[in-house]
Amino acid sequence: MNYQLDEIDKKILDFLVENTRMPFTEIAKQMDVSAGTIHVRVKKMEDAGIILGSSLNIDYGKLDYHFTAFIGILLTKSNRTQEVLKELSTIPNVIEASVISGKYNIFCKVRAKNTDDAKRIIYQIDDIQDVMRTESMISMEEYLSDKNRLINAIYV
Repeated sequence: MNYQLDEIDKKILDFLVENTRMPFTEIAKQMDVSAGTIHVRVKKMEDAGIILGSSLNIDYGKLDYHFTAFIGILLTKSNRTQEVLKELSTIPNVIEASVISGKYNIFCKVRAKNTDDAKRIIYQIDDIQDVMRTESMISMEEYLSDKNRLINAIYV
């Protein structure tokens, strides 16, 4: 579906990016349109694949997951990438995984409680069939993490 966003859609997206839990009735009230309009517009954007759902931002540090690492994964065969990704998806501490070009086949982000926990996770990744080796980079501080950041720049 080829859906062209208009100003109303962009305004709805602005509200939802700011607060994914904002009720449609509240958005409608602030935009001076009906709640039905908001519902129909959001549904169309979902059907077009523009809106893929909603998510929560979780502060893992408050849940005692203070350790963040990025893991570069080199495979023995690049044609095993999809199988390795499926295995990685079974490890809950792997919170992001991307197929990349360059030195590694896969690059992922891992959350752990501490270095011992991170070591356990890295060993678990190393044990996946066709993982030749991994290289870990420890995050000292997460400065920017906002998946909705770009949308604000697109419609300025």
